[in-house]
Amino acid sequence: MNLAVIGTGYVGLVAGTCLAETGNDVVCVDIDEEKIVQLKSGKVPIYEPGLEEMVRRNAEDQRLSFTTDLPSAVKKSEIIFIAVGTPQSATGHANLSYVEATARAIGKAMSGFKIIVTKSTVPVGTADLIKGWLSEETRQPFAVASNPEFMKEGAAVEDFMKPDRVVLGGDNADALETLKELYEPFLRTGNPILVMDSRSAEMSKYAANAMLATKISFINEIACLCEAMHADVSEVRRAISLDRRIGPHFIFPGVGYGGSCFPKDIRAMISMAGDMRAMPLLTAVEQVNERQKALLFEKIKRHFGDDLSRLTFAIWGLAFKPRTDDMRDAPAIVVINALLEAGSRVQAFDPEAMEEARKIFGDRIQYTHQNYDALHGAAALLILTEWNEFRRPDFLRIKGLLKQPVIFDGRNIFDPADLRKLGFTYYSIGRHDV
Repeated sequence: MNLAVIGTGYVGLVAGTCLAETGNDVVCVDIDEEKIVQLKSGKVPIYEPGLEEMVRRNAEDQRLSFTTDLPSAVKKSEIIFIAVGTPQSATGHANLSYVEATARAIGKAMSGFKIIVTKSTVPVGTADLIKGWLSEETRQPFAVASNPEFMKEGAAVEDFMKPDRVVLGGDNADALETLKELYEPFLRTGNPILVMDSRSAEMSKYAANAMLATKISFINEIACLCEAMHADVSEVRRAISLDRRIGPHFIFPGVGYGGSCFPKDIRAMISMAGDMRAMPLLTAVEQVNERQKALLFEKIKRHFGDDLSRLTFAIWGLAFKPRTDDMRDAPAIVVINALLEAGSRVQAFDPEAMEEARKIFGDRIQYTHQNYDALHGAAALLILTEWNEFRRPDFLRIKGLLKQPVIFDGRNIFDPADLRKLGFTYYSIGRHDV
């Protein structure tokens, strides 16, 4: 099939590349000329394991191309995916200005029947809005469908190529059959294609993220209670995760969730409800998460006192989670800003997110080439992202480089007993510490 994907951000680039991988001819469109030049040269502007290699391979095989020419892409495509950003507005609502502009541009460029598919995360009812915007711009026939993405950053290629399910929403039976045909190569193991109305499809994305965010905030709330009651959240987690109704996934305590989805989507759901209905559970989920981001700084102040102005802190991990360079709503931002406001110096390392960190902090913090370089002269080490390369470090080397053998582990990746035996003062989340 001939496909167009409008938007080469995280969702659009992964979706377009994976669709090309199964033999479709895909053109990815973006208004950012510099990004398109990068992509044409085989350089991927985001970090996602396996993506750059797949982009280059499909571009070399001429199944995947990149352009700023939206009208040309629309004219030669049967199916057009809208994968532009839906940033959060000041009120918490999703900003649909990019979606509207894209839909109107598609309408003006149409020269025959097209299937327009929303891949962006959009509020419930957006498919109906898109129909209206298209109708104002064209008399050509079209179908609008919703096809939310369920990709995890750090595993997005695998999630798209081997999805748990594909959700399709719409009211045009022929268009939905065409989309089912498009996705069949990804579901050879028997996982389902779920067909429903567009509003239910749009809601399914928000509901999935809300459920996962709720699990994270729940275990973080339990972790705080464990600390207060001198219980160990690692043991509690082990006990409850064996209940098949709960399971072990997304129930790890830490310094809170971040990224491009959970924070924005929880706020969007609360805003969507508006005056119709209060959302006390989701409001609490967000409040717990914001409180959790501040927890490590509170532990630092309890250990060192309120005056942190002459201290340097080493930070391992800046991205909101491993296997990505994404720092949107990352807990590291909250922790680092708190340290800087207290007058502390920060020396930081992340395997992939250093350039993203520079965009946020500029020269206010020091960036190191290796994780151990961040430790020189630091009063303590803070773990903010659970990268695999941090899990089995040389603790004697850490102890020798730090001014004091103190570790604040915001991801519970080390064993408290082991650290105590080595002479460290060790703080984690919801476990028996010092």
